[in-house]
Amino acid sequence: MTAPPAPPRLSLSGISKRYPSVVANDDVHLDIAPGEIHAVLGENGAGKSTLMKIIYGVTRPDSGEIRWEGKRVRIDSPAAARALGIGMVFQHFSLFETLTVSENVALATGLPSAGLSERIREVSTRYGLPIDPERLVHSLSVGERQRVEIVRCLLQSPRLLIMDEPTSVLTPQAVRQLFATLRQLAAEGCSILYISHKLDEIRELCERATVLRQGRVSGEADPRVESNDSLARLMIGSELPSCPLPPGTPGEVRLKLDAVSAQSEDPFGTALDGVSLEVKGGEIFGIAGISGNGQQELLRVLSGETLSAKAGDVRIAGVEAGRLGPAARRALGLGLGFVPEERLGRGAVPALSLADNALLTGGRGAGLTKGPWILRGKVDAFAREIIARFKVKTPDETAAAQSLSGGNLQKFIIGREVLLSPAVMVAAQPTWGVDVGAAALIRGALVDLRAKGAAVLVISEELDELFEICDRIAVLADGRLSPSVPTREASVELIGRWMSGDFTEVGHVQA
Repeated sequence: MTAPPAPPRLSLSGISKRYPSVVANDDVHLDIAPGEIHAVLGENGAGKSTLMKIIYGVTRPDSGEIRWEGKRVRIDSPAAARALGIGMVFQHFSLFETLTVSENVALATGLPSAGLSERIREVSTRYGLPIDPERLVHSLSVGERQRVEIVRCLLQSPRLLIMDEPTSVLTPQAVRQLFATLRQLAAEGCSILYISHKLDEIRELCERATVLRQGRVSGEADPRVESNDSLARLMIGSELPSCPLPPGTPGEVRLKLDAVSAQSEDPFGTALDGVSLEVKGGEIFGIAGISGNGQQELLRVLSGETLSAKAGDVRIAGVEAGRLGPAARRALGLGLGFVPEERLGRGAVPALSLADNALLTGGRGAGLTKGPWILRGKVDAFAREIIARFKVKTPDETAAAQSLSGGNLQKFIIGREVLLSPAVMVAAQPTWGVDVGAAALIRGALVDLRAKGAAVLVISEELDELFEICDRIAVLADGRLSPSVPTREASVELIGRWMSGDFTEVGHVQA
C-alpha cells in the first residue's frame, strides 16, 4: 500500500489582515512543501511583508487558518514561530543598536551566550557572510547588518526559513554562496519562502511562485520556465517600463572631491584615503563596492555631515563647500539633492507626515516657506505632487512616513529630491528593496535629471543598476576610489577585481 503523501510543511487558508486605511492581505491561500523553495512576488505594498510577519508571529491575522505539517496552529509571537522551527530574515532590520552582534543573536533566539561568539564566527565564515560577533550594531553598515540577520536564522537550524529581500546588499559572490546554502538546506528538507524583487534570482533559485497583487493571490507560476518580462507582467499587470540611457555630452564639473581623506567617527569604520572624483553636469557617475568599505564615510563627506580640512576639498557647482554643512550645501546655486541609504531616520522622520517630510528638505527649493512662515497649502500640494508623479501607494499626504512600505517610502524620498531639480544629486542605494516597476521609475527619474544637466552620483551595490544607468563607474574599496571607466568599456570581471582592492589598470581608464 502506498503511503499517503506528506502534508504541506505550511498551509495558509483565507488569511486576511486589515488596517484602518488599507487591506494588506485579503483571503490569501498558500501551501509550501517540505524542501521546497517557494517565491512570493508582488509590487511594494502588495502584502508580502505583512503575510510573512503573520507566519512569523509578528502580526496576527484578522481571519484565516494556519496549519503546520497538517495541524492547525496559532502563531502569536516570534517565540512561538521559532518553537515550531520557523526562522525569518527581515527586510527591515530588527536589531538593537547599542548591543553587540552576539547579544542581539542571544536575545532574538534564546541561544545560550556561552560559546555563542565562536558559533557566530564559525557559521558566518562557513556561509561566506563574515561578521565580528563583538561589534556593536550601530557601527555596522547596512550590508553588515543584513549579514547578522541571515546568520541569526542559520544558527537556529530552521525547518521553514523566510527570506525577505535577503540579498539586497550582498555582493554577487556572497549571493552565490547564499544560494548554495539555501539549496543545501532545501535538500535536507528545510522549506524556504523567498521574497525578492530580483527576478533573475527568483528564476534561478525558486521552484514555484505565488503572486500577490493588492493583497490578494493573483496567480501562480513556475519561475524556471518564465522570463523576467513575463514575471513582471504577473506582478504589475502591465509591461515593465524601460529605462534607456541616451547618448549625452557632459558639461562642466558640478561635483568635485580633491584627494579627500577622512577618519571615520566609528572606531570600526573605514577611513577615506585620498578620494578624488569629478562628476559633470549631464552625466551619471556610479560607485560600486562591498558594503563597509567607506561608503558611509564618503556619504557624510558629500552631505556635509563630515566637514573637510579645507574648503576646496569639496566643490559643488563651482563653490568651495568643504567647510559648509548640509543646509548650506543645499542652498548652493540650484543646490544639492541627497538620498541616504537609511530611509527611516535619515531620509525621513518616521512619525512625521509625508507633507512634513517634504518640507524638511523642500522648504527653500520648492518655495514652501516665506521668511519664518510655512506655506501649508504649498507644502501639502508639493507632497501630493510627489505622491502622484512617483506612484506612491498611500492614503494621502497626511500619512506618517513609517506607515509606508519600504519601496513606497523610497519612491517618496527620491521624488522629493528629484522635484527640487538640484544641480547635484547624490543617491545611495536608490532601489534597495523596491519592486521592478518602482526600480524602473526611480532609475528613469535619475536619467531624467541627467538629461536636465544635473550631475548625478549613484552609490550602489547593485551592479546591474550601475551598468544600466551610469556613464562612468568606479569602485570604493578599503576607503580608496579606483580609476573610473566608461560603462561601455567596463566588465563585471574588472569591477569585481576592483572590489577586492586590486586597482590594476585594464584598458582605458581615467581618474
